[in-house]
Amino acid sequence: MATNPVVVEAAGRQVRVTSPDRVVYEPTERTPAITKLQVCEYYASVGDALMRTMGQRPTAMERWPDGWREGMRLATSTQDREADGFYQKRMPRGAPDYVESVRITFPSGRPADELCPSEPAAFVWAAQMGTLTFHPWPVRRPDVDHPDELRLDLDPQPGTDFRDAQRVADVARELLEELGLRGYPKTSGNRGIHIYLRIRPEHRFEDVRHAAIGFGRELERRDDGVTTAWWKEERGERIFIDFNQNNRDRTIAGAWSLRARPGAPVSTPMTWEQLAEVKDPREFNLITVPDYLSHGDPWADMDDEAFPLEPLLDLWETLPGGELNFPPDYPKMPGEPPRVQPSKKVAAHWDEQGNRIEK
Repeated sequence: MATNPVVVEAAGRQVRVTSPDRVVYEPTERTPAITKLQVCEYYASVGDALMRTMGQRPTAMERWPDGWREGMRLATSTQDREADGFYQKRMPRGAPDYVESVRITFPSGRPADELCPSEPAAFVWAAQMGTLTFHPWPVRRPDVDHPDELRLDLDPQPGTDFRDAQRVADVARELLEELGLRGYPKTSGNRGIHIYLRIRPEHRFEDVRHAAIGFGRELERRDDGVTTAWWKEERGERIFIDFNQNNRDRTIAGAWSLRARPGAPVSTPMTWEQLAEVKDPREFNLITVPDYLSHGDPWADMDDEAFPLEPLLDLWETLPGGELNFPPDYPKMPGEPPRVQPSKKVAAHWDEQGNRIEK
């Protein structure tokens, strides 16, 4: 039987929640069943922290209208109509007046008006619409073409796990400190770790991507369990530094976001000391994180200082390796290697610029 709507308050704003008793996450050994109302209440409870990390940023919504279950699938394209979840990159029609948007431009050159949270209630409204995970851009309104955030995505490959990511994160911390930079780590909500660096909004997306490649290559020099290889067949059992997450319209799960995984895990900001002590990132979930955050936001001072990107760009310029591949939906970029798996590449079919030779 359908249940009556209820109201959730977020920073003084009342948000109407329909179907509040709908089960969004099934119970696990460590968490009970979690309802839509609990998801909305969670986002209301962490609203201030969300605004510090995602406020005024273009933000894509990862929506699961019927909740999430094991085996459900996220759409891989706009034509994928059979999937259970999807990315909402354009603001839906009918949003309330307090839910704001900002105009962004995709790599194709097409524009769109995307959610741009200006108050905590916007996150609760999005949760009412079935959003579990928020994917913010590394830019802020009004300048959406110059990132103020570099993101290092430490992605465990098959044969590696969270403990390997912790080890690499510690190497990354040391390197950042050597360069006079300060990184802010968080769990990904799965097996990985993300490290954010507040930067001066003076560079293009391409420059920030190159800085991430340079940083990744220096990590490779220091730890043979790290790789920047774009092709999966070349990565091996190592931690992949996903440099392409710094491209335009490429995002990772935002801080304090829920993930579509068993037990409602949260991508949880931490101090370096807290990160080193984590045994199982699943301990940080919808049930536990509000209390964790009540003891203080580990990222509260992130905006106190914006760092120059030049130390990382110097690594890009000085370490060997050259340009790496862009995602397949991007236009062919200058200096990019051939977009073909190395094991399938026939050298005679490609010119020195990485373009296929037409016959």
